[in-house]
This record gives sequence, C-alpha cells and structure tokens, in this order.
Amino acid sequence: QVQLVESGGGLVQAGGSLRLSCVASVRTFSSYGMGWFRQAPGKERDIVAAISMSGGRTYYADSVKGRFTISRDNAKNMVYLQMNSLKPEDTAIYYCAAPSIGGGIYSTPRSYHYWGRGTQVTVSS
Repeated sequence: QVQLVESGGGLVQAGGSLRLSCVASVRTFSSYGMGWFRQAPGKERDIVAAISMSGGRTYYADSVKGRFTISRDNAKNMVYLQMNSLKPEDTAIYYCAAPSIGGGIYSTPRSYHYWGRGTQVTVSS
C-alpha cells in the first residue's frame, strides 16, 4: 500500500512559480516510477511529468516542456514538480501518482494505481 500526499498548490499570477511536493508513505519508494497529473474542470486527467525510480529519466507533456521540472529525493520519499512561467491554462488540480509496481516512465493514467488527493493550482491572468 502506498499513500501519497501533495502540497504546495495555491494562487499565483501568470508568469509566477510554484513548487509542488509529494510525500510517499512506502518503504520501497526508490523502486517506483512516479508521475504528476493534472485535471481541469470538465477535462480529462492528463500527464504533466514522470520520473523513473532513480531519477535518471524524465518525461514531460509538450505543454510544460521548458517550464516545469520533475525531481525526486529517494532518501526523503519525496517527488517534486517545479513550475515556472505559469500560465492561466495551467490551472488545475495536480495529482501525484505511483504505479502498482515498476520503476520506469509511465505516461497514461491507467499505468498508475496509487493517487494522492490532489492540490489546487490557480493561475490568474
């Protein structure tokens, strides 16, 4: 069983930055690939970024490339999402996710089994 808790969301003006954090309550955190997803009202849940278990490989949605950075600290059971140059279209609930098993890169929601409750990010224009 993996429990995930996100934090760091909030209200920010366009062009600003936020750093999201996710803490995982599992002994073998370093064996899981991790992902960040987001869901805006009336839209599907989409991948934002993913990171392999070692942190050596990453994946980004085209819409956030060059602006967002995913990272992890296996010693602290943490995964982060640094978001810069935020745009109003980045407004959504952001979720941290882990697969049932596997340390690779996974870009679809169906690949993930464990989900946090989400943190709201609102970007004003």
